[in-house]
Amino acid sequence: MFRIERDYTAEAARRLPLLPKEHPCYRLHGHRFTVTLAIEGDADNKKQWVADYYDVDSAYEKHVGSLIDHNYLNDIAGLEVPTTEMLARWVFERLKPTLTGLVEVVIAEENDTRCSYQPD
Repeated sequence: MFRIERDYTAEAARRLPLLPKEHPCYRLHGHRFTVTLAIEGDADNKKQWVADYYDVDSAYEKHVGSLIDHNYLNDIAGLEVPTTEMLARWVFERLKPTLTGLVEVVIAEENDTRCSYQPD
């Protein structure tokens, strides 16, 4: 079994409306997010790889990147409360149908905080 990972970056604005108004994250703010996709599988196929990074890139851009990069996350269906946890799950759920072997999504904010999502 092999595990490959691919990183993407997205810059987006958000606010966390469930926090007290005094909390800094209640107000509109932005982050540079790093999205890491982890895919596991055998390399036992004609091409001898787990997945084609070109296909991974295409799926990410179509189903995630084009929606979140340089956008306001709260306006995206399913991200009305765009905590990093909810963003990680949202990314996973959007990509799982098209990326065979997707096992984990990690979202980092500014490279100093991270959240990983692995479904049961």
